[in-house]
Amino acid sequence: MKIQTIETARLYLRSFEKADARFAISIWNDPKMGEYLPDEAMEKIDETYVKEIERLADDKDCCYLISERKDARERVGTCSFMVLDGGKTYDIAYCVHKDYWRNGFATEAARGMIDYAVRQGAGKITVRVNRENAASNRVVKKLGFSVVGEISYQKRGTETTFSDYLYELLV
Repeated sequence: MKIQTIETARLYLRSFEKADARFAISIWNDPKMGEYLPDEAMEKIDETYVKEIERLADDKDCCYLISERKDARERVGTCSFMVLDGGKTYDIAYCVHKDYWRNGFATEAARGMIDYAVRQGAGKITVRVNRENAASNRVVKKLGFSVVGEISYQKRGTETTFSDYLYELLV
């Protein structure tokens, strides 16, 4: 799913392109940055996996985005949303590269997606955050989300089971 670029004070949230695949992999499959994500850490990335991630640029169900600093046009992270319930609910996700942690970019990217969803007529925003991810839990609480449930999943390619809080924001 492609959309017009979302603009925030310091970021552009632009549609994911095939050329962004290796950047996304560098975050999602890194042991530290991807610690709380469903993808396993991978020491060796093969071309089949890269091609799989490249196809996200053409995904019809999920809008994958790259967050870029406006001042330097540097990629700082990834984010995404899925439109559910006929457009009434937007389920969002975000990641920031560790080189940009503690600069407010996660909060700003999430706020940008929330504002976009509201402009599209959404009445509810949801997000899943790992129970142990203190930084991301702070972000969504700061944005006004409330815990409405918990969801468990197995980290892909591992025996590790994680529990996420399901957060909701009524807008």
